[in-house]
Amino acid sequence: MKTPVPAYKDPRKPVETRVRDLLRRMTVEEKAAQLMQRTIGRDTNPNNVGPDHPFDPLVGSILSTYVGTAARNAFQRIAVEETRLGIPIVWAYDVVHGWRTAFPVPLAQACSFDPSLTEAGCRVAAEECHADGGIDWTFAPMVEVGHDPRWGRNVEGYGEDPFTASRFAAAAVRGYQGRRRADLKKHGRIAACLKHFVGYSASEGGRDYSYTDVSPRALREWYLPPFEAGVRAGARTVMSSFNCIAGTPCVANEGLLSDTLRGEWGFDGFVVSDWGAVSQLRIQRFSSDPAVQTLAALGAGNDMDMADDVYRNIPALVRAGSLPMRVVDRAVARVLRVKFELGLFEHPYVPERPIEATCRRPESLDLAARCARECAVLLKNDPPGTRNSSLVTRRSSLGAKSPILPLDPRKIRRLALVGPAADDCPALVGTWAGLCAKNHEEVPSLLDEAPRFFPKAKIDYAPGCLPGPGRRATVDFVPGCPLDPDVKPDRAAIAKAVRAARAADVVVVALGEPGWFSGENKSRRDIRLAPAQEALVDALAATGKPLVGLVAAGRPLAFRETAAKLDAILYLWQGGSRAAQAAWELVTGAANPSGRLAMTFPRAVGQIPVYYNRQPRSRENLFDYLDVPQENDPWLPFGFGLSYTTFEYGKVKVAVRRGGRVEASVTVKNTGKRAGAETVIWYLSDLESTSTQPLRRVVGFEKVPLEPGETKTVRLALPRKDLAAMQPDGTRRFEPGEFEVSASLRASARTAVR
Repeated sequence: MKTPVPAYKDPRKPVETRVRDLLRRMTVEEKAAQLMQRTIGRDTNPNNVGPDHPFDPLVGSILSTYVGTAARNAFQRIAVEETRLGIPIVWAYDVVHGWRTAFPVPLAQACSFDPSLTEAGCRVAAEECHADGGIDWTFAPMVEVGHDPRWGRNVEGYGEDPFTASRFAAAAVRGYQGRRRADLKKHGRIAACLKHFVGYSASEGGRDYSYTDVSPRALREWYLPPFEAGVRAGARTVMSSFNCIAGTPCVANEGLLSDTLRGEWGFDGFVVSDWGAVSQLRIQRFSSDPAVQTLAALGAGNDMDMADDVYRNIPALVRAGSLPMRVVDRAVARVLRVKFELGLFEHPYVPERPIEATCRRPESLDLAARCARECAVLLKNDPPGTRNSSLVTRRSSLGAKSPILPLDPRKIRRLALVGPAADDCPALVGTWAGLCAKNHEEVPSLLDEAPRFFPKAKIDYAPGCLPGPGRRATVDFVPGCPLDPDVKPDRAAIAKAVRAARAADVVVVALGEPGWFSGENKSRRDIRLAPAQEALVDALAATGKPLVGLVAAGRPLAFRETAAKLDAILYLWQGGSRAAQAAWELVTGAANPSGRLAMTFPRAVGQIPVYYNRQPRSRENLFDYLDVPQENDPWLPFGFGLSYTTFEYGKVKVAVRRGGRVEASVTVKNTGKRAGAETVIWYLSDLESTSTQPLRRVVGFEKVPLEPGETKTVRLALPRKDLAAMQPDGTRRFEPGEFEVSASLRASARTAVR
């Protein structure tokens, strides 16, 4: 007689039936193992220092360093075919902005104001990491709202605005997972993980792993909305954060992990701690007892323990009567549910295919180039000196000399490409770039790509700083890198760059920060350019030659004084695999810059924090600081960005419909001679409220492509609930009154809503 197939192995059964059947067959030791994530050997991330781990086939998840599909399948085969129940392992990795095809860092992606690009890029990342590395689960997207550019992990998020971050969070989830839960079983789909829940970005002074004291209102107004949007988009996992909020560590915060996340939002996936966060309850002086740590974290709703093995206490705690089995079963059920949804029980192995068939496909690289183009932000574009006016493409309608960009390659005989980022591939790729970060030979530098765009010009290259450790260095930490602020000016290197500049028609100077200067544990107390770079720009400016600045960075930098000496500035961010190509396409006018800042640039470090949706002051017409009178505003505000064309806004029209629904519209016209794209950002201001409201907040945005002379109408619809004012306790309440609706701060209208 044929042995019946256990219900948990029958794909025809509902997921919940399979979960219940498997749970009842498991021992407490097997259950505890499912709630632990380990590495194999020693993790290579320098932020994560832990013991060497032998392979345990019963473990719930492996945090994978790259082993390839063959080795991954070999390990998986032991788990599936040589253990009692054959529960597959879920393989995880930080696939943040690409695998072998690197896309722009998430902060740059937000500057595109086009979430569809993020969805498409995350889909490519998921396909590549699954096919090439056997990855089932990514620790992304990071959806923390950031107000302090000194914090290194801003690079992983989507800027300072909760509405914008929410749109991009949902897009990333859809890209990794698909648009329906059933899509998770499709080849090339992986589980997303919203991180870090929550308030991690509010750390004091921008210092990583630090304490946060966030009010209920701030949580609801700024930090929780992107997480809720990601949950609504279907994210199957959430990562609890390192920090404490008002004295309660997030990894043991039942109010957030159970009441808000599960009770209020209906989340039914699982929560994983950040690396070692359960054992770090000792460092936070919560408790040094692993048993207490386990009871607190698991009881609060933190289901899986990442990498520190604290949950190995579970069997002993259950037998001692300290830990109810129902709490353990609840957590294990959540983990198993996601494994079933991923289809791991039916398809535990990944086809072993050559990399050429799975990664860096031409269409993927084309998408990476498009993303890099649309994320770059033109910060400045002034006319050059009159003796160099022939270098620019004239726009006859202007009558006078045009701005320096775009450059006309046909008119440039000699170009000086100088600066430490000109031949630095890691600076273009950035942090958390999957395997692309370890294979920089696949990434062209600005110097590599320049001849393709200036075929008739002699290109003189000079780094202008001391030589670095190698243009394609593959390690994260590179002491002595020319982009490092600790590297002092070198007279000989600067002199060589000046000689190149004097012989050139135009100078392109590539500046910024090292690729490893942003990311986890990469906070900076000073976000200015390195002194060596400031000295280089000073010397180049003294030549009188036209200067075009290209800046590669993972955060907003405070370099206003240096910027004043450049004729044009294109902020590339960390643009990924095709950042260099995109940069030259924008510089030469093959593409028109359309990026807008998703995070405010301060005038100086001492102005931090500075962000667009701040509360009104109690007095008007005062300056903030004695040493910078009359300079209350930031250097470059949220939403700022220039174009090679011009846009004209009509009047904002506002109507209040039945039920208090507000509808607004505005016309936008391309009044220049080039095709371009304008991002219309809708702001709402509550002009009177018993609980004071921000000066403005984003309630919508749309990127609008326009041909020369073309006009389009952009519309906004706001139900009355979206007009509700945030209260001190974190609830929202609608108060009748007057509201102002603004389109990109270019046109606005007021209306009363009752």
